[in-house]
Amino acid sequence: MLPRPTHLRHLHALLSEFPVVGLIGARQVGKTTLARELHESWREGSTFFDLEDPRDLARLAEPMLVLEGLRGLVVLDEIHHRPELFPILRVLADRSDVPARFLVLGSASPQLLRQSSESLAGRIAYHELGGLNLAEVDPSQVAQLWQRGRFPRAFLAASDGSSSRWRHEFIRTYLERDLASLGIGLPAATMRRFWSMLAHYHGQVWNGAELARAFGVSEKTVRNYLDVLCSTFMARRLQPWHANLAKRQVKSPKVYLTDSGVLHSLLGLDDADQLLGHPKVGASWEGFAIEEVVAAVGARPEECYFWALHSGAELDLLVVRGTIRLGFELKFTDSPSVNPSMRSALTHLALDGIDVIHAGRDLFPLADKIRAVPLWAVRKELAVLGPGLA
Repeated sequence: MLPRPTHLRHLHALLSEFPVVGLIGARQVGKTTLARELHESWREGSTFFDLEDPRDLARLAEPMLVLEGLRGLVVLDEIHHRPELFPILRVLADRSDVPARFLVLGSASPQLLRQSSESLAGRIAYHELGGLNLAEVDPSQVAQLWQRGRFPRAFLAASDGSSSRWRHEFIRTYLERDLASLGIGLPAATMRRFWSMLAHYHGQVWNGAELARAFGVSEKTVRNYLDVLCSTFMARRLQPWHANLAKRQVKSPKVYLTDSGVLHSLLGLDDADQLLGHPKVGASWEGFAIEEVVAAVGARPEECYFWALHSGAELDLLVVRGTIRLGFELKFTDSPSVNPSMRSALTHLALDGIDVIHAGRDLFPLADKIRAVPLWAVRKELAVLGPGLA
């Protein structure tokens, strides 16, 4: 497995401030590997519980008696299997001497792990572990990361064929086992059909009515399906930004599958030639680049938007943090140029600047406040923006 020192540093920092830290992220993204690395390096001693292991469950037959006697770091993997532990963690987190810190791992968003939000409000901080990014792989592997996706096992597979097989098995296991383990009682066949259909809508404005007609269900039902994929980190809902303009603006979100490799598997694209010849190649690269930019600036979901007018002007990604507004256009080309949409966004949204993220090798200015930035350089270039967005 590849080392992920940045995430380790973040976890150390959060555990120094909060009695409980939630490490959340998609299944198979590397949460357990990262937690075990932290567990093995914790200087004050550490105890690890895998709540899918019957032996560890037996050790926690009397959880209060066991947990209150532990010191150092206590790791509870797959916490959603034992929701009754959250009230106990609240009691332990309120001890004045704080003899132990707790790291809980889950494969769902805090909103889905509702028990933690209700029981540990003010006592817990969350760190989301995403898939591999360009800061964690060799710059020469950009194409491989895009094609295979960010899951470590898919990216590190011995061949494209092995990577494709792993992703297909991941999709099957997610639908048949993982959703049920999170208490989501949706038929696997229904969710697979919706997920596959959503892959064809990747990068488009959400049209729940159209999807509902295709499924023969209500618009609320398909919105619930999307909520499930977003809550388990399989999809991103990019909300629209509304400026105070005398123009009609798009008010529905855009939807993306968060992992490009999973997207390619759902579209039946098993190798680079099939991907490059597919009509969704540009949308695939756009979604891949969005995930890279969001990770590079450390943006939270509530800081990320897109903007579009019904007349045609649009901006692929808008990051808003305090008084800073940065725009991003994602172009699958090695020769980007300025278009009227960029100038419109720059003016109407009062942007600090627009970066056109492209598939080439060079960084160069395009116009005042607009520059072309190659994807491989995103981490370096956005890090110089200072603490607000680094």
